[in-house]
Amino acid sequence: MEAAPRIVVADDSGLMRRVVAGALRRAGADIVGEAADGDEALALCTRLAPDVMTLDLTMPGLDGIGVLKALRASPALSALPVVVVSAFSPRHGARAVDALAEGAFELVAKPTGPNGVQSFTDELQSKIQLAVASRSRAPVVPAAAAPQRGGRARAGRAPLVVIASSTGGPRALAEFVPALPTPLGAGALIVQHMPPGFTHSLATRLDKAGRLTVREAADGDALSPDVALLAPGGRHLRLDADRRVRLGDGPPVGGLRPRADLTIVDAARTFGERVVLVVLTGMGADGTDGAREVKARGGQVLVEAEETCTVYGMPRAVADAGLADSVLALGELAPAVAELAGVRA
Repeated sequence: MEAAPRIVVADDSGLMRRVVAGALRRAGADIVGEAADGDEALALCTRLAPDVMTLDLTMPGLDGIGVLKALRASPALSALPVVVVSAFSPRHGARAVDALAEGAFELVAKPTGPNGVQSFTDELQSKIQLAVASRSRAPVVPAAAAPQRGGRARAGRAPLVVIASSTGGPRALAEFVPALPTPLGAGALIVQHMPPGFTHSLATRLDKAGRLTVREAADGDALSPDVALLAPGGRHLRLDADRRVRLGDGPPVGGLRPRADLTIVDAARTFGERVVLVVLTGMGADGTDGAREVKARGGQVLVEAEETCTVYGMPRAVADAGLADSVLALGELAPAVAELAGVRA
C-alpha cells in the first residue's frame, strides 16, 4: 500500500484552510501542517519536508510569490511541487502567471460560491495527484544527443508553427518562445490550457521576453510571420479557409476549451506539409489527434523529451503513437523549429 501524500496547506483564511484540507483528506492525503502566512509555510516545509504544498498567493507578510522564490532558492526545498490555490480574476492574471514562472506546478481557482465547491474539490484532488506523481517520477539523465525519429525533417516553405502545452506549459513557453526567431515562417499559434482571464497576462509576459510578438488571439486575426497568437482561455481557436482565426464558444472537448487538437487539425488541413507542430509538457493526450492529421498531410511533429517535462503526458502520447519526428529537450526545440523554418534562432 502506497503511503498517503504528506501535504502542507497555506492560506490566511481559516475557512479556506479547512476547505482545502478537508478535500484532500477525503482523497486520502495526510495534512501534516497548516500555515496562515508565508513565513509559517516556509518554516513548516523546512521542518516537515512534505510531498506537496498548496499555497494562496495573497497572504500577510511573505506572500505566495515570495514563498515560491524562497523555495526555489533553497537546495532542500527547490523540488517541492506547489499547487497554488487562490482567488483568481482577470486582474489577478499577472500574479497567476508570475506564480507559474516562479515554479508553481499548477493553479486552482478558489470556489466563488457553493455551486462551485465540488468542481473545485475535483480539480484540486486531480492536480495534487499529478504533483505527487511528478515527485515520484525517476529522474532521466539527458542524452548527449536527443533521440530523434527520422532525423532532421525538411522545412517546407514558410511553415506555420503550432504549439500545444498544458501542465508546466507557462514555464516551458517562457524558455521556448523567447528563443524563437522572427520572422518565423507564416507565424505561430499557441494553445495553452488555462482558465479564462489569464492568457492575456501570459501573452504579455511572453511578448516582453523575446523577439517574436506574442498576443492573445482575437476573432478574425490574420496570421503574420512575426506574431504568435495565443488561444484565449475558455475559447477554442480555429482557422477558417481564409487562414483567419475564429474563436469558438462550443462545448469543451475532452473537458478542454481550448482544445489543441481542433487548432492543429485546422492548421494541417489549411497548410498541409507546411505545418510544424511542437507538443510541450502537459497532462493527458491533447495534441495526439492533431499530430495524426499533421503526419497524414506531410507536416512535421516535434515533442518535448521527458527529462525536461513537468508532466510527460501530452508528448508521451504523441511519441507512443509513433507520430513524433523528433524528441528533443526543451532547450533544443527552438533551434530545431528555426531550422525547419529556414531561419536562424
